Amino acid sequence: MHGSRSPAAGAAARSLAYVCLGLCPLACGRYWLCDEPAQADLSRLPARLSETGLFRDVASEALEAGVRAYRPQFALWSDGADKRRWVSLPADARIDTADPDDWNFPVGTRFWKEFTRDGVRVETRLLSRWGTGPGDWIGAAYVWNEEGSDAGLTAHGALDARGTAHDVPAAGECMACHGGTKSVILGFSAIQLAHDDADGGVTLDTLNSENLLSDPSSEEPRVPGNETERAALGYLHANCGHCHNQDRPSHSGARCFDPDNDLDFRLSVHALASVADTATRKTIGGAVKPGAPGASRLIELMSQRGLFKQMPPLATERVDHDAVELLSAFIREL
Repeated sequence: MHGSRSPAAGAAARSLAYVCLGLCPLACGRYWLCDEPAQADLSRLPARLSETGLFRDVASEALEAGVRAYRPQFALWSDGADKRRWVSLPADARIDTADPDDWNFPVGTRFWKEFTRDGVRVETRLLSRWGTGPGDWIGAAYVWNEEGSDAGLTAHGALDARGTAHDVPAAGECMACHGGTKSVILGFSAIQLAHDDADGGVTLDTLNSENLLSDPSSEEPRVPGNETERAALGYLHANCGHCHNQDRPSHSGARCFDPDNDLDFRLSVHALASVADTATRKTIGGAVKPGAPGASRLIELMSQRGLFKQMPPLATERVDHDAVELLSAFIREL
């Protein structure tokens, strides 16, 4: 069982897998390799989560002034982990929303995402914008100690962290997903925040009413289609669109999970008039056989786990069976 292996054994298995994968660069494309962030950038992050500006008091979980919770309407599958998210914008700053699909956040913006697996609070990830350049973001994970009193910067990641089956990514892997969009931030956008939050978290309406957007939205973007279509489009957007989109920023260095195909699962504010109008519907034929989920490559890859055998390829070791059923129903209706 995956959850019972030791961190040392897991690390050895990963190293062995990378060695084996290195034997097939032509067939595999070495897409799984990511560059490590510069040490100068990592040094911008404090050693302890308690020093990042998230909590005023860790024990009581009282947030620092200006830190606010939010929830995307379409969630990323993380093997069933429970997640909480927060954002902090610099005082008197607004988000540049001239491009409604790729918001440009002001220098000093910070995002946190906390993961709890099987009742154990494992890690809190931080993404911080330190400069005006498009790549001037640094991200890394903080792993919680046994007492739950603080979390420490863990730049190289951890396997089976805190005795759970949860793997903490290395800092270099952050951009495997976040580097797929110009915005860098995935779950805090016009489409993701266009919903009501009963818990009082930040929404698109909140940002509009507080004058925090440079180009306020005249109306909220709504994902088209029936219940199944909306849910399927949203799932693909949140779980696949950061890699599979045709507007990925160019970059040098390692490929870092940059796919080489024409699929585009990222929703755009400008293409929501109908299901047929979305890039997903226009390109999904490269991954599915309409009306036949059992003969569709998308369902095959979503239904299994293993090197070169799964989608998403990163940060999941458990099949999302509810999503397989959802996408199967979606394909049957195509």
